[in-house]
Amino acid sequence: MKVILLENIKRIGSIGEVIEVKRGFARNFLISNKKALYASKENIKEVEKIKAELSKKDNEKKQEAKKVSEKINKKKYIVKKLSTETNELYGSVKPTEISKLIEEIDKIEIKPSMIQPVQEIKALGKFKVKISLHSEVDAEITIDVQSAETIQ
Repeated sequence: MKVILLENIKRIGSIGEVIEVKRGFARNFLISNKKALYASKENIKEVEKIKAELSKKDNEKKQEAKKVSEKINKKKYIVKKLSTETNELYGSVKPTEISKLIEEIDKIEIKPSMIQPVQEIKALGKFKVKISLHSEVDAEITIDVQSAETIQ
């Protein structure tokens, strides 16, 4: 299915580009999240008209993402979790939890979908977590998982 992108999307394309994607991806993600339009002749003409405006909006989002990145990049956040004697956690540290932690500490709202742990956080220790703030702006934080207490 052919769609026209309304914003830059990593590994997919840039604003105004007409791309071929699977029907489900187009319908369920791109179009429902207003990231793309069906590639009809009318829509192609419409996007050509508003392409400059879309680029301007995208640049504004990018600038905001850079500001957020400067605030949180290379920062370390401490999470206290219950653990066993072998330093394994009961459950794991999820992106939702990391999102809430950043909002509590830095008052910055980050969607859990933007958070990509390098590996699943299931033990005590330090873990790198990548945060994709914009298609061109990433930040990396460290999550330090410490033991709240051990349960026998």
